[in-house]
Amino acid sequence: MEITEQYLLFRQLTPIEQLILRSSLLGHEYSEMARNYTYSVPYLKQKASQLWENLSQASGKRVTKKNLSSLVNMYMHNSDHKLQSSVNTKIITKSQNNYPTCTQTQIKYPGGPIPLDSLLYINRSPIEEITCAEITQPQCLLRIKGSKQMGKTSLLSRIMAHAKAVGYQTIYLDFQEADEAVFASLDKFLYWFCLNITKQLNLNPKLDDYWDEHIGCKVSCKIYFEAYLFKCIHSPIVLGLHELNRVFQHPNIAQDFLPMLRFWYELAQQVETWQKLKLVLVYSTEIYVPLNINQSPFNVGLLMRLPDFTSEQVQELAVKCRLDCIDRPQTELLMSMVGGHPYLVNLAFYYLSAKGMTLEELLLTAPTSTGIYANHLQSLLVMLQTQTRLALAIQQVLNTNKSVRLEAITAYQLESMGLIKLDGNLAKIRCKLYDLYFSLHLQDLHNWHTK
Repeated sequence: MEITEQYLLFRQLTPIEQLILRSSLLGHEYSEMARNYTYSVPYLKQKASQLWENLSQASGKRVTKKNLSSLVNMYMHNSDHKLQSSVNTKIITKSQNNYPTCTQTQIKYPGGPIPLDSLLYINRSPIEEITCAEITQPQCLLRIKGSKQMGKTSLLSRIMAHAKAVGYQTIYLDFQEADEAVFASLDKFLYWFCLNITKQLNLNPKLDDYWDEHIGCKVSCKIYFEAYLFKCIHSPIVLGLHELNRVFQHPNIAQDFLPMLRFWYELAQQVETWQKLKLVLVYSTEIYVPLNINQSPFNVGLLMRLPDFTSEQVQELAVKCRLDCIDRPQTELLMSMVGGHPYLVNLAFYYLSAKGMTLEELLLTAPTSTGIYANHLQSLLVMLQTQTRLALAIQQVLNTNKSVRLEAITAYQLESMGLIKLDGNLAKIRCKLYDLYFSLHLQDLHNWHTK
C-alpha cells in the first residue's frame, strides 16, 4: 500500500482503491469483495480496471489483478536501497506501536461516544475510510450495524464530522429521544420527523403548507422535502438516523417508514434532486418486522458491520493508555475473558491505568459482583430476568459447547443486547465473561422459579 502511494502513483489511494488493492493481494475475488462490503461486482470491476490502468502507466508494466502480487514483489526487490530502507523503517516503527499516548487526565471512564479529538478512538480500517467515502456518492444509503457499545455512535459522529468538512449539511436524529406518543400514528411520526429535520437545518417550519391528509402523510413528507427543504438547502444533506431499533418496536410505523427510506434511496437513481439526501441508518440488529424484500432498506446500499477489536487494536489502545505492562501475552489473557468487545476492553484499561489495578486482580474478579464489570453484567441480568423467553434462550446457548439454533426474533434481540454472536442462524455466547457470569446467575434464577 505504501509503495503504491508514495513511489508509484505519488498520491493517496481512495478508500475504494485501498479496499480493492488489499483484497486483491489477499486473493479475494470480486464476488467476495462485493459480499464483504456490499458493493456491486460491476462497480468494483470498473474501479479496479481504472486502478490497474493507473498502475500500468506508473510502472511501465501491464498490471492486472492476477499479476499484481508478483509485480509488487518484483518492484520491492528491484527498487533502490533508499526505497527499501524507507519502507523497512516505517514497518519497524509500526511494529513498535509508536502511537501518541494520553495523559492521565485524558483517560476517562468509558461511557457514551468517544469525542472527536480523543486519542482513545481506535480506527477499524478500512471501515472509517469506506464509510466516509460512501457519503460522497451520488446515491447513498449507508447502514451501520453493531450490538450495544460497539462504537456505532462514535463512528457516526466521525462520518458527520467528515461530511461537514466537505461542505455538507448534517442532521442527527436519535429515535430514543422521541416520546412514545410520537409513535401513535404514522402521520404524527412523520410530522415529528420532518419538524426535527427542519429545525436542524435552521429553517422555518412550513409543514402545514405541504401536509395534506387527502394525499397521505408519506406523499406529504416527500413533497415537503422536494418543494421546500431541497430548494432552501443547496448542499448535500447527510441524515443520520440513530437507534433505528426503536422504530422496529412499532410495526405500524416501521412497515411504512422503512420502505419510504428505500423508495427515497431509489429515487436518487432517477431524480437528481434526491441525490442531495445521503441516508445513514444505525441499528443494532436486523429488523424482525415483516417487509417485502423489494421494499426493505436492509438489502440495498452499503452495509458496515462493526467487528470486535483485533489483538493489534487492543495493544494499540494499551499503548495509548500508557499501559506498558500490557504486552502480547497480557493482551491474550484479557481477550480470553472479554474477546475484543470495545467497551469491555476500554473499561479494563481505564481501571488498569487510572485506578492502578493489576490485570491478575481484574481477571480474577471480572465475572463477580465485586469486579469492574458488575454494573454492566447486572443490567443485562435484570433485562433477562424480566424476559423469561430471552433467559431461557441464553440458558440453551450456555448448556452446550456448540452453536445453537434460536428462534429468529429471540436471536435478534440477544444479538442486539450483545450477549451472543450469530453465524447465520446459529448462536454462541459472546465471550467467557458472559459464560461464567450467566451460567451461575441464570441457574440461580431457574432454581428460584422451581421453588
